[in-house]
Amino acid sequence: MSEKSQDTESTAAAERIAELRPGYQADIAAGLDRFFEPRSTVCPWCGSDELTTRLRTTDLLQHKPGRFVLDRCGACRHTFQNPRLSAEGLEFYYRDFYDGLGEKKLGDTFGSRTKMYRGRAESMLPHDPEPKTWLDVGTGHGHFCAVAQEVLPGTTFDGLDFTDGVELAQREGRVEHGYRGSFPDLAPGLAAGYDVVSMFHYLEHSTDPDRELRAARETVRPGGHLLIEVPDPESRYARLLGRWWLPWLQPQHLHFVPVANLRKRLTRLGFTVVAEQHAEPHDPVDLLAAVWLALDHAAPRDDAPWLPERPGALRRTLRAALLLAGIPALIAGTLLDRFAVRPMSHRLGVSNAYRIVARRD
Repeated sequence: MSEKSQDTESTAAAERIAELRPGYQADIAAGLDRFFEPRSTVCPWCGSDELTTRLRTTDLLQHKPGRFVLDRCGACRHTFQNPRLSAEGLEFYYRDFYDGLGEKKLGDTFGSRTKMYRGRAESMLPHDPEPKTWLDVGTGHGHFCAVAQEVLPGTTFDGLDFTDGVELAQREGRVEHGYRGSFPDLAPGLAAGYDVVSMFHYLEHSTDPDRELRAARETVRPGGHLLIEVPDPESRYARLLGRWWLPWLQPQHLHFVPVANLRKRLTRLGFTVVAEQHAEPHDPVDLLAAVWLALDHAAPRDDAPWLPERPGALRRTLRAALLLAGIPALIAGTLLDRFAVRPMSHRLGVSNAYRIVARRD
């Protein structure tokens, strides 16, 4: 990109932030309490009241205001956001992350992860090498489906999401059909229509994971497969890195399901788990992300419409200087992630995700 193009893009972004600032400031001035539901006294997974606080943190990615708590159940070890975001809170904290101001940045990030998407598609080959129909729930802009079509050229891929990204995915030809809305609400119209339903890093965003799993059972044909990938709350990195562990992703991630819990729930719903993977879905970014989150947290804030005013020249200079000074640490984190930890991630117990393939009986 030329210097002139960068200046034009930067100016446009600054103007857009200025346009959005009054709306965000009005939302914040009205108070943050309405963004949260009442605190739960029982585990939403098993109903136990044996709750302890696992983590307290802030929004380390967008730096929107608010403090967030993750509780863990002593009976089943389910970890969940408590108090949970309300409908208003979900709208506020998702706004300009995947769409709006964040659409290009996140689109570029997701669009570059070809190897990961191929691995996800290939994980189905031992169980169904030629599925005819596949529904990707939480598809975003449909980048997985576009890559998976190369692995499974005879498969028709549809996508479902509650954002307008799924409409973009259909326009770009990444999915055959794009369904926008709530999966449980749309499931009756898609009943038994798919050989494979996938949920890649979707379940942790849902307000009711059990309802989503029941919708998946309704949508997968008998003998078909459900493919789920989620963050692993039992990863040692979750404890060692604390609030700097990227998969906590507060406040967007509402539920963290231990693999044993998910296996039991799927069995109860009439599935047979045919594969469980830990090393394969591990994304080698934990140390790099932890360093970046800490640097970004310590540095003066970049401009955003939820800040009362645009940071001045001095703060912008200090931010650039601190991030520049952190480059050696970022490089070290990258090298450790990719070459030292990744080959032994499962053996060390630090895999940050797990993947399950389950067949509907």
